[in-house]
Amino acid sequence: MRLQAQVIERIADLREAEWDALDRSGNPFTRHAFLETLESTGCVGAASGWLPWHLAIRDEQDRLVAAVPQYLKSHSWGEFIFDWSWAQAYTRSGIEYYPKLLSAIPFTPVNGPRLLLDPQFDHPATRIAVAELLREAALAAGASGAHVNFTLEADQAALEAAGFMRRHDCRFIWSNRGYSDFDAYLATFRADKRKKAKRERRRVVEAGITFRTLRGSEIEPATWRRIFSFSERTFLRHGNGHYLSVEFFTEISRRLPDSVMVKLAERDAEPIAAAIFFEGGGWLYGRYWGSARVEDSLHFEACYYQGIDYCIAQGLQHFDPGTQGEHKIARGFEPTRTTSAHWLAHPQFAEAVARYLEREREGIDEYTAAAREHLPFHRGEDSATA
Repeated sequence: MRLQAQVIERIADLREAEWDALDRSGNPFTRHAFLETLESTGCVGAASGWLPWHLAIRDEQDRLVAAVPQYLKSHSWGEFIFDWSWAQAYTRSGIEYYPKLLSAIPFTPVNGPRLLLDPQFDHPATRIAVAELLREAALAAGASGAHVNFTLEADQAALEAAGFMRRHDCRFIWSNRGYSDFDAYLATFRADKRKKAKRERRRVVEAGITFRTLRGSEIEPATWRRIFSFSERTFLRHGNGHYLSVEFFTEISRRLPDSVMVKLAERDAEPIAAAIFFEGGGWLYGRYWGSARVEDSLHFEACYYQGIDYCIAQGLQHFDPGTQGEHKIARGFEPTRTTSAHWLAHPQFAEAVARYLEREREGIDEYTAAAREHLPFHRGEDSATA
């Protein structure tokens, strides 16, 4: 099958149904509506350094066989797979690292499909051919290379077959093993860890804080402004501006109402904090949170315990609470290896990075194994997640 690739600078130029038919995983972040809302609300674009550069791949009959959400990047912010040292090495050698071509979901460090293929054409050879087209697109764009972040196994295998290098990272993921309720989950903890978790939850209750679960269709614009103000305060506290906007959240909750969920913390019916989640494909994804002021254990309750409660009640299988944070381990989020794929056009730099990645992988695997020793479960309760 002969494939032809076309760069699409506005995802709105592709029909929503045509794009969404390529991915049956249920992942909310690859949905046409999610990506288009990022563009239409100005969260991505030339001004943000995330220039949409989506790849639409058609066959001889002009059928959309595959697509890849990707961006031409002029920096490395908002990616969460860090390559700043690579960019600095390029600069010291008098070579331009930017622009680079990145297949990822902006500001969303979540594993998911990146090479979207029509199920009837989803064969290993076709997937490899799509991966090869990413290299060609990078060269055509004058980019230093092509990068694909937070990959699934099938995509990673195809990318490596097409000459991409493997990179490891470690995330913390919660898995549902058929718990009947939160107490049944805590029963798998060692006594000291169980006591600590109960104490944290009790402090929130004793502070008079209660939670409401809001679905996307239930959140009015005024409520979104309040929720966003909490999240924005967290960003500002760390000296950064928010990646997204209240307009984005208002619009995405209208367009994907079943994918958006907010845990709203209140005291005396007054909102004081909120955690924003997305869900789909049996997964819950913790994305943003914020509070009006610091409250003892509120962050753990809003971002982790409330999410676990929700997964158990809804029968969701996995919970990705967001990046970083070894404090997640004590609450039952298991260290899990993740992958990304990288191809650099400059052969000497590619060789140097390949050597670096080999050493880094060894370090990440050692860290992941060591971190598992600190899980709170009774010995033998946790499953080894590769």
